[in-house]
Amino acid sequence: MERISTEAAFREAIQADGVTVAVFKATWCKDCHFIEPFMPEVEAAYGGRIRFLEIDRDDMADLCSELNILGIPSFIAFRNGAELVRFVSKLRKDRAEIEQFLDRALQVSEALAN
Repeated sequence: MERISTEAAFREAIQADGVTVAVFKATWCKDCHFIEPFMPEVEAAYGGRIRFLEIDRDDMADLCSELNILGIPSFIAFRNGAELVRFVSKLRKDRAEIEQFLDRALQVSEALAN
């Protein structure tokens, strides 16, 4: 997962023509640590189709406020700078839920392209 530490880098990264998923996390977040063991496999499974960004919520509080990130980890899919779909809640997320979200992001992106 590519770590992003500035708003400028984030805004540039989400401008890509393909699907970019921003994952908002924090070092103190137990639910964020829960997903760490399986996320590399998830990223590999979606390799070439989705670019993954990691953003520390505490380092980019203004951006998170702007994007209305309340619970973490949170996932937002972008394409060409526009939000496609998001998976934001206060609840712990499991691998199946994350993969369903990623599939949905790809479906929405494809539908908008056609």
